[in-house]
This record gives sequence, structure tokens and C-alpha cells, in this order.
Amino acid sequence: MEYRFLGRSGLKVSALSFGAWVTFGDQMDTDRAYACMKEAYERGCNFFDNAEVYAAGRAETIMGEVLRKAGWRRSDLVISTKIFWGGRPDPDGGAPLYGANDRGLSRKHIVEGTDAALRRLGLDYVDLIFCHRPDVDTPIEETVWAMNHLLQQGKALYWGTSEWSAERIRRAYDFARQEHLIPPLMEQPQYNMLHRQRVEAEYAALYDEIGLGTTIWSPLASGILTGKYNDGIPDGTRMSLPDYQWLRGELDGEAGRTKLQKVRALQPVAEDLGCSLAQLAIAWCLSNDDVSTVITGASRPGQVKENFAALDVAERLTPDVLETIEEILDNRPQGERNWRG
Repeated sequence: MEYRFLGRSGLKVSALSFGAWVTFGDQMDTDRAYACMKEAYERGCNFFDNAEVYAAGRAETIMGEVLRKAGWRRSDLVISTKIFWGGRPDPDGGAPLYGANDRGLSRKHIVEGTDAALRRLGLDYVDLIFCHRPDVDTPIEETVWAMNHLLQQGKALYWGTSEWSAERIRRAYDFARQEHLIPPLMEQPQYNMLHRQRVEAEYAALYDEIGLGTTIWSPLASGILTGKYNDGIPDGTRMSLPDYQWLRGELDGEAGRTKLQKVRALQPVAEDLGCSLAQLAIAWCLSNDDVSTVITGASRPGQVKENFAALDVAERLTPDVLETIEEILDNRPQGERNWRG
């Protein structure tokens, strides 16, 4: 396993990490989650990602059960959660229930949401805590003070954002520095071959100027880059799940057909490298030096094994191969940072 520094910090995270989105609580129980996390851990993964909203908190509960069962040394792990969409499970099995202050990035929800997440995880602290989305109704200053409070209490060690604009991240950073508070360290954005603008162009200045780290999600574009949707939506896949019907929009219309054409054109590249399309897509993300870690997901240990083999594929992505991929993708962002090579 390769370990990379998380932005301008001394914390090292495995280049490939494992996340609970979609699978924990929706596609697998504690035993299957344990098998997948164990496979990842034994392959050198030290970062496991979660969020209060995943399966209405059930994903954190499952991960906590896995951690207790595994008995891994806490200092060997980097555990995260994300705060924004709170709520609590409906005892009757309906949609999550929300109070007036159960969402957003107010000081109240950040503190109470973090306490609830720690109880579900069975931990005294998380290593990383993210503001899961920007909150336009709460002043950034209030959010920065609340995050600083959590870190000073030892309930989290580093804080960051997820899907914030570069402008909002910079405002939070500058305010923290002005007030001698702990600034945001990392951002968790979507990043893959089909979704590049924010990571490669919008955040470009932040890597050097504030030392921003990135823990990127959806390296397979919700499965599109595996090729499994080339001929329709198979049963049992993410897009077939009732709660994820919104993902089907990724394949609608001309834009969807263009994505699938690119995926088909990438197949020969993967074959020449002796790897799967999924491994190629993950390896491509790893080739970006501004990516601190690529969060992968899986519903069975075999998928973990396949995904983590992308580390070997990344070593075979020569400048010529990367340029061939660029010609196929034809979506190089304007104003991109030169991260290749």
C-alpha cells in the first residue's frame, strides 16, 4: 500500500480507502461489512469513511460493530464521519425523522450530530470530520467556530468540507486564520474520469496556497466506469436500488450516451494494460498527485481485492497511456493544474 500525506499535514492516509456509502445497511449487514473491511485492512487500508446520513445512521452503527469485532489498534486507523443531514430512523421503517435543528451546519447540529455519530461508531473521537455540504443558512463563521470547538474537545482531529466551492473553502480558511482557529484541512469532492472540473481546475490554487488535501469519492462514477451499464441497468446494481433512482439521470439523454461511448472506448486501453475498466478508472484517479486518497466501495471481499489491485495498474500509466485516455475522454478542464508525471 502507498500512503500519502493528507494535504499539508503530518497525517498519512492509504492511497486507497474504503467507504460505507450505499453498501452499509443497504446492501450488506455487519458480517459482510466485516469481511470487506478486513480485506481492505489486510491490504494496507487505514482510512475508513462514513457519514451520519448513510442509511440514516445505520452505516455508522455497522462500522462500529465491525471495529469492535476486528479489535484493530485504534491508532492504526483513520476514521471519518460527515455532518449535515442528521435525523433519526423512523421506528416504523419510514423515512428518517427530523427536528428543526437536525440538519445543517449550525453549532447545535454540529455538536449534537457529532456526539450521536460517535455513539453509533462506539468511538471517543473520529480522525476526520467533514461538513458534508455547504449550508447557505448558517454563517461560515459559526461553522468554523463549531468545528474548532470539536477539535479542541478532542472529538475530532482534523476537519474539512465536502462539495464546497473553492470560494467558500477559502473564506472558511481565511476566517480561521484571522481568529487563530484551526482551519479546514481537506475536501471530499466527487472525482473521476467523467467529473473533473472542480478537483483539477477550481481547487487548483488551494493545493499550494492553503495545503488542501482531497479524499475523493465516486472514482467509478457510480459504477458507470466499470462498464456494467453499457447494455442497460442490471438487477442488484446501485442504480436499481429504490433509494438511488436519482442516479439513473446520469445515463439519460445525449450526455448519458456520450459517457457510455467513452467507457466502451476505454475498454481496449484496459485490455492492453491487463486490467479491468474499474481498475483503470481507480488507477487514473491515483495518478493525480493532488488526490490524497481514493475512497472505494464494495459489497463483497472479491470487489475489494479487485479494486485494490488498481495500485499496481497505476504504476503502468505512462505519459503515453494517460494521453491516450485524454484523447478518449476529451474533457480536459480549462485552467487545470498540471498534475501528470
